[in-house]
Order: sequence, then C-alpha cells, then structure tokens
Amino acid sequence: MAAQSSSVHTAAATSPDLIQLHMQAVNSLERCKAMLTANEPMYLFAQKFLAEAQQAVAALSAMDIDVAAH
Repeated sequence: MAAQSSSVHTAAATSPDLIQLHMQAVNSLERCKAMLTANEPMYLFAQKFLAEAQQAVAALSAMDIDVAAH
C-alpha cells in the first residue's frame, strides 16, 4: 500500500495541476458558449475554444488513467 501511495504522489507531482486543467476546460467552454450566443456569433473562435476545452479534458482523462494504473 505504501508503494502505491508513493507512486501516486510521484505521478501527481510530475503531472500538470489538476485544478488548472479543470479550470481551463470550464473557462474554454464558457468562452465557446459566449462566442456562439453573441449577437453576431463567431464560429471560428467558438471552435478554437471548444478545441482547447477538449484538450484539457483529454489531459485530465489521461492523468486519471495514469494514476489508476499505478
């Protein structure tokens, strides 16, 4: 059990901040929504922010898999 907690701690210490990735995903989705609901929707910017949110979620998912594997 001690080996597992130390490997999780090591993985968490070397990986990007979970909270930062979560906030990046939330903020990017909010910006995407703002671009789509503006008086004159800006679809290219919305697509850019959606891609940023997807990347943050993918990074969070990868970290979850890495921690679960240890």
